[in-house]
Amino acid sequence: MATSKGANTYNRLNWEESEFPVLCQTCLGDNPYIRMTKERFGKECKICSRPFTVFRWCPGSRMRFKKTEVCQTCSKQKNVCQTCLLDLEYGLPVQVRDYALNMKDEIPKSEVNREYYSQNMEREIANSEGNQPFGALSKANAPSDLLMKLARTTPYYKRNRPHICSFWVKGECKRGEECPYRHEKPTDPDDPLADQNIKDRYFGANDPVADKLLRRASTMPKLEPPEDKTITTLYVGNLGERIIEKDLRDHFYQYGEVRSITLLNKQQCAFIQFTTRQAAESAAEKAFNKLILNGRRLTIKWGRSQAKVSSGGSKESEHKNLEPVPGLPEALPAPSEELANNYFNLTPTPAVLPSAAALPPAPPLPPYPPPHMPMIPGPPPLGLGFPLPPPPPLQFMPRTTPLQPPPGIMPPGLRPPGSYPPPIPGQAQSKPSTSTEENATSSKPTIHYPSQDPQRMGSSGALSKA
Repeated sequence: MATSKGANTYNRLNWEESEFPVLCQTCLGDNPYIRMTKERFGKECKICSRPFTVFRWCPGSRMRFKKTEVCQTCSKQKNVCQTCLLDLEYGLPVQVRDYALNMKDEIPKSEVNREYYSQNMEREIANSEGNQPFGALSKANAPSDLLMKLARTTPYYKRNRPHICSFWVKGECKRGEECPYRHEKPTDPDDPLADQNIKDRYFGANDPVADKLLRRASTMPKLEPPEDKTITTLYVGNLGERIIEKDLRDHFYQYGEVRSITLLNKQQCAFIQFTTRQAAESAAEKAFNKLILNGRRLTIKWGRSQAKVSSGGSKESEHKNLEPVPGLPEALPAPSEELANNYFNLTPTPAVLPSAAALPPAPPLPPYPPPHMPMIPGPPPLGLGFPLPPPPPLQFMPRTTPLQPPPGIMPPGLRPPGSYPPPIPGQAQSKPSTSTEENATSSKPTIHYPSQDPQRMGSSGALSKA
């Protein structure tokens, strides 16, 4: 038997030849001007082992080249992409889709039975229009809530990134930025997602990606209705610019009568108020995390009045106990009443004030004279004819020796203490002080600052003497 593809005619009728692949939007890429190569009978299908037409293309810049992995017959049987083997409608693995639809598709796994089954499916596909699912998928129930919650409606182009450069991981890559592979650290080899099999993905058994999605679905939050039974308003977010009020009314009218719809275009949200609480609960339960309008997944929450939100938030903020910050000192005890206003920790001393008995009473003011009589002068005002109270005693600081510069070092323009000022031109020099003057100066208070020395030039004492 000839071994070349051109000379080998054994079962050539079952070989598949196609003009365009069956792909999802993610694998096809975001470039509308894509270039794709086509090779007739270039590879055998990884599921049925029959030769088929292989397509190869690059989804975009800085992406890896992709190619079809299974034939179109196997792809249409499961309604999956020829490259990633994910569902074309929901973007989920086959195991998740079959679990959500309660569907079991038994495909023969032996070579002879699988070939016979593929021939029957090809005949069924050829006799149909090609836009409807085949096999057990055509008899499945309507999409379930789990399927709508987990469905991926937007492309995920990160899946097309190039593989990790093994030379860069070893530290031996010399291409730098020109390397077509990723320069990143690999994931943990013990991660179950690192070990995937294309046949397990196609038949929906032992798929680690499907197990991860099913675990996430079991822990997804649920929308609990509020305790206030008067609330019949739902909040709808992530509307975008294409969704209008008519689209919301047409969808939510199936749950009950809609009283009003308030659409906020700037915030891209809306508030839908129902006439009954039962209709609002039914809409919230059936639309939470599974409502898709015009290709956008909408956010559903319960709405509350603005007054209740503000009042509830203020009460929570008043009685909310915050966690203490570790490492900070504890709060200081409250000061006593005596030290409440003592900010500098000074010893409280009673103020020395003259008593009221020491002050003579002020004389009464004389009455005003008539207009025709002259003004009689009265007694002198307080402080001129009457003695003033004695001043408080002066408290001086203890005598201390003023700081002096080191001997032999004197700043320019500064005279040593005790020296006389230079004579002023045109005036007689002042006489030296006598012993009586020394006694008088000794009784004066101590000089603490140079500006208090009357012997220095520029002080008030020197100017008065001059």
